[in-house]
Amino acid sequence: MKTWFNASSRIALGAAALIAPQAVLAQEAEQQVGGIQEIVVTAQKKSENIQDVPISITAIGGEALATTQGTSLQALQGQIPNVQIDNFANTPQSAVFTVRGIGVIEPDPYAGNTVSIVVDGVPQFFSMGALLDLYDIDRIEVLRGPQGTLFGANTTGGVINVVTAQPTGEFGGHAKAVYGNYNRFDVTGSIEAPLVKDLLSVKVAGIHTQRKGWVTNVVDGSDMGRKNIDALRAYLKFTPGSNFDATLQGEYVNVRNGSPIIVNGSYTGEALYVPPGTQGMYVSPCAGGGQCTAPDKFYSANNTVPDTSNMDTYSGTLTMNWRNTGLGDWTSITGYKHFKLREFTDQDGSPLFLNDTYRRTEGWQFSQELRTNLELTDTLNVLVGGFYLKNHYDHIQAYRLQFAAPGLLQTNLQDQDNYSVSGFAQAYWQVTDRLKLQGGIRYSHERTVSTPSLTTSIGDPAGSNYTGEGNLVIGSFITGGRKSWNNVGWKLGADYEVADDTLVYASWARGFKSGGFTARVGVPADGDTPFNPEKVDTFEAGIKADFLDRHLRVNLAGFYTNYRDMQVAQIYFDTDTATQGNRILNAGKSEIKGFELETTAVPVEGMTLRASLAYLDAKYKTFLYGDPLSGAVIDLAGYRLQNAPKWNASFGANFVIPLGNGAELVSDVNYTYTSSKYYTAILDTPRAKIQPTHLVDASLTYKPDGAAWSLGLWATNLLDSRYLSTVYDSPGYAGLAGYAPPRQWGGSVSMDF
Repeated sequence: MKTWFNASSRIALGAAALIAPQAVLAQEAEQQVGGIQEIVVTAQKKSENIQDVPISITAIGGEALATTQGTSLQALQGQIPNVQIDNFANTPQSAVFTVRGIGVIEPDPYAGNTVSIVVDGVPQFFSMGALLDLYDIDRIEVLRGPQGTLFGANTTGGVINVVTAQPTGEFGGHAKAVYGNYNRFDVTGSIEAPLVKDLLSVKVAGIHTQRKGWVTNVVDGSDMGRKNIDALRAYLKFTPGSNFDATLQGEYVNVRNGSPIIVNGSYTGEALYVPPGTQGMYVSPCAGGGQCTAPDKFYSANNTVPDTSNMDTYSGTLTMNWRNTGLGDWTSITGYKHFKLREFTDQDGSPLFLNDTYRRTEGWQFSQELRTNLELTDTLNVLVGGFYLKNHYDHIQAYRLQFAAPGLLQTNLQDQDNYSVSGFAQAYWQVTDRLKLQGGIRYSHERTVSTPSLTTSIGDPAGSNYTGEGNLVIGSFITGGRKSWNNVGWKLGADYEVADDTLVYASWARGFKSGGFTARVGVPADGDTPFNPEKVDTFEAGIKADFLDRHLRVNLAGFYTNYRDMQVAQIYFDTDTATQGNRILNAGKSEIKGFELETTAVPVEGMTLRASLAYLDAKYKTFLYGDPLSGAVIDLAGYRLQNAPKWNASFGANFVIPLGNGAELVSDVNYTYTSSKYYTAILDTPRAKIQPTHLVDASLTYKPDGAAWSLGLWATNLLDSRYLSTVYDSPGYAGLAGYAPPRQWGGSVSMDF
């Protein structure tokens, strides 16, 4: 009779094909006697078994991530409990991350982030480009709840910690090619070669991905939303001895996509409503006047702007580690990133010339973190460090409002600097063999300098002029200001090992997001007054348990969040002045509570089952909202927060089927469910409601015995369900809708060497 230990090699292969949200193989570890392998994470800035970390975490390994066939973080949408990964309706390059109902739905950088994307230790300040291109990834750790003590401000919702596959000092590599419908073609790979054995090693990894779009342009029948991305990442690792190593890495990403797709979501009688009988027009998914519904065939229109969305990103990171210095183990992480984004958007999504935009952004960030991990005694460990961040961006939006007046152009300029410095400490006290206490504190000082402006002019009625040069200027203003904020955040927690492989924990964490200035201004008053910081107190308790000799894993976390002065982005249209207004409101108070349950089971040799269930009750508790259209003050107490579905669930199964002669066939199927949610509408309007989604993904992989290559078949959205993914609702003006991907399928071949 085969033992569980002998079965573990097959189980590990099955785990590598997982595409579910439950924590999977995140880093190679020694084989354990049992069915579920140890997972190592760095959620507390040190390497630990995920079951020993008192935080609600989902970890996804690089091989499992590759099996999703996604090329960006958006491929994980719906697969991680209480986590939403989307984009703004008309700016697909701008990420919208929401964790436990906490997130920012605004395309421009002035709004900041509440969920921090951290890549190899470097926080990514800009949401533009934050839907990272995923290739050669070691693991992704999703930390839910405030993480301000260790990861700094702007983590009131949580952290998505991305760790790329670092050099090992050994020769090797891999290559993979994928082909699918919509003319999709991907090539990814990496190669590492030691230049000087045990001293200096170089590694290069890259990706090319391209596909056609799945939305048809009714103007000329062309496809809309095409993708074409190239990225290259290189490493140089220097290891002169066991106590020191340094890794220099750089990356270039070249994006040459089609312009953002706008699906006309207007109701009958609204400013952008186009009668269905109009030449070349399609029926709006929102034409019924209530909740928008995705059609069987996806249509949109672009007849006024170039089909262009280009982005170039350059980044570099230097990581140095000193061990056993007498003052602890030191880590220094220096990061720099620079990007340029240029794109055009037909804002009305119709064959008429009503309105469109030209947007160009250039920004950079520099960060430095220095920390040490001190073992003061056998029972007391302290992590102490400091962090510095400086960033700047310039942005232009040229918005043509042909429907309001022929040749009317609004040119918004943004020029903003942000500065942050902080010091932090977190201590862990092993009181007994089973009881551990922790306490952390972080002081932050942040400053913003903003000088936005708006010029309104009238020029070429044919709409060929985006620069405004030679136009008749009918109004202009400059606004903005300078403001600083200070904050002290903390975390207190305790965990207790009630039995072997069973940990219970509880914590109280305070998160902070600094204030700022509205920079995309249409009304001077919106940019004159800064919006206030927001603060979050989250109380969390949970259990992490392995049963049946590590053949059953159950992780459960419950939480309650008190959310004060929540920053809410508002986009509105001033009909009196034909001006688009933007501002950040501070909602008085919100209350969020819920739970996350994740399970993995290995009942028999070659079978791995996993499931997750999340519940979220996220509502305003105090919010007197001034409606810009009616002028009325509306009490929004009890209204649901945006992008916060009540239920999120998944179930998956993985089977490793022996074929004889050592060959194996790995099959995997995964189902995810996300209940309805409201998107980009403070008033929870019917048009802003996104329908419940049910998605099924599947894959089949053949691997010969001992061979370095494998063949795979895959499908996402296997049942070809049609859904909306985003809706921006501006009552009385426009609705901008976006469609979720239809069924995609294809094959792959990969090789390791």
